Amino acid sequence: MLKADLQVATFARKPTPGLLELQDAFGDRFYHDSVDINDRSVVSAFLARTAERLGPPDALINNAAVGQDSMLVQTRPDHIESLIATNLTAPLLLTRDFLRTLLASGRRGRIVMIGSVCAQRGYPGLTAYSATKGALESATRSLAREWRDRVLVNCVSPGFFDSEMSAVLGANQVASIARRTPTGRLVTPEDILPLIRTLLLEHTNINGQVITADGGGSI
Repeated sequence: MLKADLQVATFARKPTPGLLELQDAFGDRFYHDSVDINDRSVVSAFLARTAERLGPPDALINNAAVGQDSMLVQTRPDHIESLIATNLTAPLLLTRDFLRTLLASGRRGRIVMIGSVCAQRGYPGLTAYSATKGALESATRSLAREWRDRVLVNCVSPGFFDSEMSAVLGANQVASIARRTPTGRLVTPEDILPLIRTLLLEHTNINGQVITADGGGSI
């Protein structure tokens, strides 16, 4: 997005090397900070600082999530609550804040939820995680109805990444998923970015849709 001359603000629990590199390369159009998405006061302060530095936002990508690797019967109640808080409640509250800002500015906007193929297929050990992602897909459709042409709301649902989150599945399960995928490989960020860029920038008339990018593993 930065290469398309857009202004971008983002946050994470702690700075990563990638964020620091972007800050060095695009400091005048890029802002990031350390934020826990479950801390409402800190999130609100970040949004206020973003508006001061870059102006009111007109697009939102909701991609905060924590993973799971336990059968539901073995998952601690507090872990279930934490999954729901981070993967569903916090994104919905952030979306609410974004929409209120958009109303105040009188602008149109775009929202992209980041879902998961887990919402569409069953995987053992991922019940609570899948439930939160399925809820985001449902919220996508309802928000599209609520905001009509004022805000285009869509969801991109990737398959499994070769990442820290998927690593909790174990090497054998990850390898099995890759073998069952028609393209023969897991998803990479480079597979997802063009979809997000299109949904945010192009005049597609796509609204309320869930777009799955998983190499055909869910067919």
